[in-house]
Amino acid sequence: MSLSLRCAFSHILILVGSFSIFLVTPFSCFSPNKVVNVTSSNYDWSPSVATWYGPPTGDGSEGGACGYGSAVGQPPLSSMIAAGSPLIYQSGKGCGSCYEVKCTENPACSGNPVTVVISDECPGCGSDGQYHFDLSGKAFGAMAISGQDENLRNAGKISIQHRRVPCNYPGMSIAFHVDSGSNQEYFATAIEYENGDGDLKQVELLEAFAKSWDTMTQSWGAVWKFDKGSQLRAPFTIRLTTIESGETFVAKDVIPVGWNPGQTYRSVGNFY
Repeated sequence: MSLSLRCAFSHILILVGSFSIFLVTPFSCFSPNKVVNVTSSNYDWSPSVATWYGPPTGDGSEGGACGYGSAVGQPPLSSMIAAGSPLIYQSGKGCGSCYEVKCTENPACSGNPVTVVISDECPGCGSDGQYHFDLSGKAFGAMAISGQDENLRNAGKISIQHRRVPCNYPGMSIAFHVDSGSNQEYFATAIEYENGDGDLKQVELLEAFAKSWDTMTQSWGAVWKFDKGSQLRAPFTIRLTTIESGETFVAKDVIPVGWNPGQTYRSVGNFY
């Protein structure tokens, strides 16, 4: 075989080998940690009803049934929140979940979606089995054409479209606001700003020097508790598991030695 033919044959073998490697080797730039497995059906628009409560341009209620308190009016939530009917609130399991909402039927509607976070319950809503969002005044007005927010709020109750979307808090770590009733034998915390699903199925606590996790109980809304009945040993590591995708995140030593009720402590990082 001539030198030129041998070279050509060699180049073909190299090309075939490279193509085979390409087929079986995952892309190095793909990061599975950034995949959010909210089911695809949650991205489809569905009909629902919207009302609003609280001040016309305010944050609804700071005493909401999720336990976020005054945080609902501060970044990153910035009053873009909603109280959900039972189908949305889900006995508190829906706290922290994110939705896009939009309206088109009222002349004041822009048709552009806005994102809201579930921070409260609307127990009197959805008696007809519908999804019902009782939005803050600010979030309700945000669905309007610029300058038409007051006209839209004057409608009071409107038909809208909604869909579940992943939560995204760029640069924001998960926050653990320690309940004021916590003590050295009882620990409770409201958990905020989880990227991705936004809601939680399970919360576990690992004390200092412990070899096994203790399962915390949902107290109410986004508040989870652990009643040991004896001295707790800090620092605490907390492991979170989401509902939709089953993703886990471990906030190592997030509650420090010398922790205090009423204080907020932040993890290093977030779900993605």
